Amino acid sequence: MKILSWFVVILGIFGLIAVRVFEERLFYDPFLSYFHEVNKELHFPNFEWGKLIAGHLFRFFLNLFFSCLIIQFWFNNKQWTIQGAILIVIIFIITFPIYLYCIFVRFEVGHLFSFYMRRFVIQPIILLLIIPMFYYRRRIMQQRID
Repeated sequence: MKILSWFVVILGIFGLIAVRVFEERLFYDPFLSYFHEVNKELHFPNFEWGKLIAGHLFRFFLNLFFSCLIIQFWFNNKQWTIQGAILIVIIFIITFPIYLYCIFVRFEVGHLFSFYMRRFVIQPIILLLIIPMFYYRRRIMQQRID
């Protein structure tokens, strides 16, 4: 991998870290402190649906941008970047409504279940699966050529 590619990958990783580090300042999410506490008896926070959804969408698009930056400059394959973006979007489309439902019913479906649905919504966890998948794919393609 060229030096510029490594630099952009590292920049993308720092971008994802910055999204996490500055989450309280960048996004409206009254559930940040709620889920940081282990106490299930903590008062369910008041919130505004519109701001909450907009905050999660903004965070998702930042995570998607930095994830695609990492994929593109790591593998240097536009088609794989598009496929990675599609996978990330599909996971978000599946998990975001489930998480919103969990909020709607005040986490009655289970505190831990709601916590993990939230993780899939706000964290780029799927990137941790996409990178090994593309490594494996590249290896298989190289073996076919050899």
